[in-house]
Amino acid sequence: MEMWIALPSALWLGVLTSISPCPLATNIAAISYVGRRLQDPRQVFLSGLGYTLGRALAYAVLGALLVASLLQAPAVSHGLQRYLNQFLGPLLIVIGMFLLEWLSFGTRGSRWMEQLQQCLGRRGLWGAGLLGVLFALSFCPISAALFFGSLVPLAVATESGVLLPIAYGIGTGLPVLAMAVVVALGAKSIGTAFQRLSAFERWARRVTGVVFIVVGIDLALVYVFGVLS
Repeated sequence: MEMWIALPSALWLGVLTSISPCPLATNIAAISYVGRRLQDPRQVFLSGLGYTLGRALAYAVLGALLVASLLQAPAVSHGLQRYLNQFLGPLLIVIGMFLLEWLSFGTRGSRWMEQLQQCLGRRGLWGAGLLGVLFALSFCPISAALFFGSLVPLAVATESGVLLPIAYGIGTGLPVLAMAVVVALGAKSIGTAFQRLSAFERWARRVTGVVFIVVGIDLALVYVFGVLS
């Protein structure tokens, strides 16, 4: 895949991840953190930027390690080059079904995670960045499916283990950064913005789910069943 297609695709996967129900909850917690200093718009914006960069850094490191290990192992690399398209078709169909809520997993929070979040919340700008790293690595079913099932294969196919995960990480932090800008500018309609974000999440997730299933079916027909080849 050409990089000019892969890069915005990675960014979109990140945005879609960030506004999905489970990651959106962590982003709301992050927004409450960055909006604590309402009297200092500059600090609000910098906290939002630090959070976004923290997420991007976490995904860049994780993506680089995963892609490098996959590409450097000769047997794995050869298998990926040979079977990646066959693997992608069914995988995209399954991910699309998750996005359309035809499949689901149960999720449970953990007490130690909440305590760590409270601790980081007292660390200023550094805390915002570390909070971004923490939330980035707190995978839930949809974020795990999009990162490991969509982004990593895309990064392997383009041999871009750093740039695409960075784009993905920036996408996951964009809603927090946008809300930080809204707060910094003194906007009063944050509740309305959240409502619009929730509405956007619903149709964006469904449209992407349908696209994933259609593309997955096409890839499966071509590379798995040998139809239309």
